[in-house]
Amino acid sequence: MNLRAQGKRGLARAGIAAAILLCPVQTLLAQDLAPRAYLITPYHSNAVTLTWSFYDGSIDFNGALPSSDATGRYNLSIANYYHSFGVFGRSANFVAVLPYGEGHFQGTVNGAGEHLYRSGLVDSIYRVAINLKGGPAMQPREFVKWHQKILLGVSLKVIAPTGQYDPTKLINWGTNRWSFKPEFGYSQRWGKWILDGYAGVWFFTTNNDYWSRNQYYPGTRSQTQSPMVAFEGHLSYDFKKRGLWVSLDGNFWEGGTTTIAGIENSLTKQQNSRVGATAAIPITHHQSLKFSYNDGAHIQFGGNYQNVSVAWQYAWLGRPK
Repeated sequence: MNLRAQGKRGLARAGIAAAILLCPVQTLLAQDLAPRAYLITPYHSNAVTLTWSFYDGSIDFNGALPSSDATGRYNLSIANYYHSFGVFGRSANFVAVLPYGEGHFQGTVNGAGEHLYRSGLVDSIYRVAINLKGGPAMQPREFVKWHQKILLGVSLKVIAPTGQYDPTKLINWGTNRWSFKPEFGYSQRWGKWILDGYAGVWFFTTNNDYWSRNQYYPGTRSQTQSPMVAFEGHLSYDFKKRGLWVSLDGNFWEGGTTTIAGIENSLTKQQNSRVGATAAIPITHHQSLKFSYNDGAHIQFGGNYQNVSVAWQYAWLGRPK
């Protein structure tokens, strides 16, 4: 093999390393566990949620890199706004999410140790959901008389490239690309029990300026990722006190093979799942707290993290009083 070929292969390995190191944050944001995502609320329901989420764990390279000690420890501060409305007589809602990340990443690749600290805006997330069956758009006086049975709905989640991104650096909070997830959702209630199930597919646009214009790669190059199917399920229970509930959560996703500068690495295909639990506790008429914990159940490639989250929510109808 000539030196030029060796150099190209080395750059390819470095590019794959970047994709792997970035994978934990991007994947966990894309594959969060969200119980009761398709439950409906009356017209003009609003909620502001502030969440602190902490991640701690390792990264499984699945043989894509000669490394076994890569770890990450970081937290996300997340501001979330929810608003419900009606579309052709059906209940619908919109959610906007703005995360900010701060954390440390370290590992050894080919005998060289690396330690990185990053802080900055993470890509923002937007979601629109519309009920198809079982959830008509209702005024509050109608909603209090309504009882859930079977709900079917669809949603579109979009991750926008608004996060901190520098193409000359390996590690960034932003992705410099768009991500789209159309999803179908199901929810059914039996007394105090609710079963939720979601199925969707992630699609990713191309990052056309991926780890470029530096001493390792003076030009520009692209990064693409194949679609990724995702499934999610939740079983929750309502207690007698209104707004108090607990949930068992789980998900599974597969796909997402990464290609950099035209070189695909089949070892980057993801086939992962997470399990966890969530509890919501009302504290006043308008305010509630939510606590959640989840961990990797099976991680073929990507971040194998434990996650603890605490959220405060303020909800109201119409304008806040």
